[in-house]
Amino acid sequence: MMLLLDTHVLVWLDEGSTRLGKTALQIINESLAAGQLGVATICFWEIALLVEKQRLIMKTELDVWRSELLQAGLLEIPLRGTTAIRAGQLHLFQGDPADRMIVASAIENGATLMTADEKILSWSQFHQKIDARL
Repeated sequence: MMLLLDTHVLVWLDEGSTRLGKTALQIINESLAAGQLGVATICFWEIALLVEKQRLIMKTELDVWRSELLQAGLLEIPLRGTTAIRAGQLHLFQGDPADRMIVASAIENGATLMTADEKILSWSQFHQKIDARL
C-alpha cells in the first residue's frame, strides 16, 4: 500500500529530524524500498511558500531538491480534479486547504497518510493514517 507523507514529514525526513519517530522512519524506508512512498504535489507548493516566507531554509534550490527526491524513488501524486472536489467535500474536516488536498490525495489513491498534524490524526472519519512521531 502507498504511504503518503504530509509536508512536515517530508521536511523532517530530509532534515534527519528527531521529531520523526523510529517506527515511522522504518515504515518510510520500507515503503521507499517497495516503490510505494509518495507525496502530494501540493506539498512542494507548501514548501516553496515556507521558503519564500523564510520560515524554512533549504540547502539546495527547490527544483533540484524535488528532482533528487523523485530520482531517489519518491512518487509525486498529482492533484486531479476528482481529488480537488473530494477535498472540498470532506465532512467535518476543519483543515486548511492544503491539508484538505493532502488528505483527499491519500483517500483518492488508497494511501495511508503519515502526519503529526493533530487535526488530521483526530479526524475520526479518516482511518488510514500513521502518527509520524511514533
